[in-house]
Amino acid sequence: MTFAKSALTLSISTIFSTVVWADTTTTDATEPYTQTLETITVVGHPLVASSADFGIADQTVSREKLQQGGTTLGEALKNELGVYSNTFGAGSSRPVIRGQEGARVKVTQNATETMDVSSLSPDHAVTVDPQLAQKIEVIRGPSTLLYGAGSVGGLVNVIDTKIPTKMPKDGYEGNIGLRYNTGNDEKMAHAGATVGLGSNVALRVEGLKRDANDYIAPNYIVTEEHDDHAHSTKQRRVANTFSESENINLGLSWIGERGFAGVSYSHRQDQYGLPGHSHEYESCHLHDLSLHCGGHDDHSGHDHDEEEHGDSGPWIDMKTERYDFRSELNDPFVGFKKLRAQASYTDYQHDEIEGSEAMTTFKSKGYEGRVELVHDPIAEWEGVLGVQASQQKLDITGEEAVLAPNKTQKYSLFALEHRQWNDFHFELGTRFDHQEIDIDSTQKDFDGNAWSYSGAINWEFAPNYKLSLVGSHQERLPLAQELYADGKHYATNTYELGNDQLDKEKSNNVELGLHYDGDKLSYHVHLYHNWFDNYIYAKTLDQYENFRLIKYSQDSAKIYGTEAEVAYQFNDVYKASLFGDYVRGKINNENAPRIPAGRLGTRVNADFDDHWSGSAEYSHVFDQDKFAAYETETQGYNMVNVGIAYKYPLANKQEAKVFFNANNLLDETVYEHTSFLSNIPQMGRNFVVGVDYKF
Repeated sequence: MTFAKSALTLSISTIFSTVVWADTTTTDATEPYTQTLETITVVGHPLVASSADFGIADQTVSREKLQQGGTTLGEALKNELGVYSNTFGAGSSRPVIRGQEGARVKVTQNATETMDVSSLSPDHAVTVDPQLAQKIEVIRGPSTLLYGAGSVGGLVNVIDTKIPTKMPKDGYEGNIGLRYNTGNDEKMAHAGATVGLGSNVALRVEGLKRDANDYIAPNYIVTEEHDDHAHSTKQRRVANTFSESENINLGLSWIGERGFAGVSYSHRQDQYGLPGHSHEYESCHLHDLSLHCGGHDDHSGHDHDEEEHGDSGPWIDMKTERYDFRSELNDPFVGFKKLRAQASYTDYQHDEIEGSEAMTTFKSKGYEGRVELVHDPIAEWEGVLGVQASQQKLDITGEEAVLAPNKTQKYSLFALEHRQWNDFHFELGTRFDHQEIDIDSTQKDFDGNAWSYSGAINWEFAPNYKLSLVGSHQERLPLAQELYADGKHYATNTYELGNDQLDKEKSNNVELGLHYDGDKLSYHVHLYHNWFDNYIYAKTLDQYENFRLIKYSQDSAKIYGTEAEVAYQFNDVYKASLFGDYVRGKINNENAPRIPAGRLGTRVNADFDDHWSGSAEYSHVFDQDKFAAYETETQGYNMVNVGIAYKYPLANKQEAKVFFNANNLLDETVYEHTSFLSNIPQMGRNFVVGVDYKF
């Protein structure tokens, strides 16, 4: 089915509801929406504000929804408006927001860097677990500049509770959960508890264990090439999509009347397969800027066909340890309402294993610290200003060591201000970054500065109506990989060449939104356009079969699209909504790679009584026939998901919940154009059953 932009534009008239932004430490509930939706606090915004103040399309995914959703970050968020996933098997995925991914979608953990290597390649996992998160925020607008620049589509902030910020009621609180998925035989258990040690000290202990088999996909055909012929076989499971994970978090806080100070230790270990990982083009090498590939049977070295880890192919063994410090102090000194300080150290390593041997090893050691000050109103402007510094040392060894050892240091200043004037709310943000990259090779080191700024106006021009306008100029400094890469990368079937002549990437961005929030009806629509100068991308210089020579280059680019949703509360039980999103991307007037197709859908939520609730959702993802030169068309699909849950309150604030979800109920063959593995189908029909007990 061919998708026409005009059809979607006429069909969509609204957008995802704006969330309530409030100070992270306030204890008074903000005013709920007229549809009696739950009040949501966005931790990524550090200022006190009401629900009417901001018109940006921010999204918050609750803990309850996360516990029933995907186990990787991209999968957990892919059903949110404007968000897709660049899934690489079952063990790794990052969110794709408004067609942007990688370095242009910054992922933070409690507003600090993850310090992993997930931005280097789609087969590298993000080291935050959605199942242990309290909530996940997709933040847009000027407030993104508090944490980084260049995330023009949005910034993802994962909030957890491993450092307690308040004393538990009655001296303790916690939860225990179990879950099973028929699609990959996933068995998962998680538990966490916060215990008060006296009147001012709180201890947090939590952990998770997950074990999943290769997942089932419908109509999965595998073609094997031989010397003079090929044959195809149908397989029930997609090979090498297993995943295992273990997480342990320990946190300890001192909590007083004016704030808190706490530390935490986290240990995580993952093992997951790399589907589609092939050494078919191992013999390929460079002659100047051209590929030369010999026979595929004449290479030497180890046997890449030797199977390990349950008769699977290449897999990743990842381990990471992280130490965090967080503190917050109210009224620290004259003129300021709040002082926040954070620091972290991360020791990360993963081995890419083939047969019984680690063929490539990634090691990363990262430090980060940041301090924020929220000042008293000045001429009716409230705001926050701060400093941030980070350092990451990266060392890659082995056959896919595409990058020499390097060290990236970044120093930043940032500020965000807002005020209300009559029916207008104004917000201004700015960020200055200085970045230095030292490379252990003959290539030249990098030293550069970037300055970004953004503004937003929200006008309540009539009761229940708001019109928002956001504009920004953002500058992104190149990554070490974009500057210095030189080597073969089998996960993406590419030979990567960096470019140490890259300049900073610049973008000018505008977004227009219209919002209506009535007693029963609400609707929101957003239109956005991003213009890039010096857009950094992997340009294909040569291609042999499915193997490409890419060089990081710069050119003009534009990304534009729309997101919308309309919702109606029929009565106390039923609420229905229609939603859709669409994005187009061009680089030098050619189609940008891995841009998601348009999507339209409808959703019904029901709260039958205090115990029973349910949901049903249908969405259609259109064919993606506007693809980059080396890509192929991706067929569309229909997605039907239904769910039901039962809550049972127990004595002494305890509660038990049982849920059952049926996903991909039509057993559709799903290919994701946003993935490097767009030719490998995603999981078919699957049923998830789980139980969660809070105490």
